[in-house]
Amino acid sequence: MKKDLISITDFSKEEYLRIMELAADFEANPNQELLKGKVVASLFFEPSTRTRLSFETAINRLGGRIVGFADPDSSSATKGETLHDTIKMVSNYADLIVMRHPLEGAARYAAEVSSVPIINAGDGANQHPTQTLLDMYSILKTQGTLDNLNLFMVGDLKFGRTVHSLLQAMSEFENPIFNFIAPESLQMPRGYKHHLEERGIRYFEHEEFTDIISEADIIYMTRVQKERFSDPIEYEKVKDVYILNKAMLENTKPNVRVLHPLPRVNEIATDVDSSEKAYYFEQALNGVFTREAIISHVMNLK
Repeated sequence: MKKDLISITDFSKEEYLRIMELAADFEANPNQELLKGKVVASLFFEPSTRTRLSFETAINRLGGRIVGFADPDSSSATKGETLHDTIKMVSNYADLIVMRHPLEGAARYAAEVSSVPIINAGDGANQHPTQTLLDMYSILKTQGTLDNLNLFMVGDLKFGRTVHSLLQAMSEFENPIFNFIAPESLQMPRGYKHHLEERGIRYFEHEEFTDIISEADIIYMTRVQKERFSDPIEYEKVKDVYILNKAMLENTKPNVRVLHPLPRVNEIATDVDSSEKAYYFEQALNGVFTREAIISHVMNLK
């Protein structure tokens, strides 16, 4: 039976830990020819830098070949070809499909149509499971554990698919506390809060976080995503609502680390880059090792 990764909940807690183990193995030895003779299709219907390039780096380091597109305008989608037909056709050519799509649910639909495994590289405001696994690997590396952590999620919690997936995954571990910092119009959707309530997990909502930042173990900043707003005036109102600067980190815990799925716009001042508490560039590098691990796990190569 083929194994897909569409939602972070497709994997169990044991599988999360297995991915962490494999990622550490690939970090120690990134070049392993496990995909030799295999072809991976990289289908990006939506722009991407880090996700696409880190997947392509992972595939190259595993010795695989890549086909696909980074711009849907260069695909037959511009001629009106349906997603069904694109996936049906590409699954004849490749051993694995990595796909990003602007529509929520597109990856799940592709998995139903495809004869080869599908890895979701982001579907609209819905899920971004591979980002979550690299976030978890980054948290594990910097904190030494995935248990008993106080996680601050800041910015666009309504449309931010990375925080939705991370919340679901981290709720599987012991005693997390979530602090959601967002303007009223971008608060964490009710369904995700309900998920925490059902598990008896504590969460708190704030519109400001300067007075409570000292409690954080992880500060997960997010970009307010212009592309998710139909009204440009609404975007202008909230785009710069939270800007983290170096001075704000002065009274934080020594172990605190600032994560960000990137790209950033204004939400992290550049003076934070020189802080030992900044971890977002290392986090992006961890994406290569984690995606090597995910590919290996989905294709049962290790």
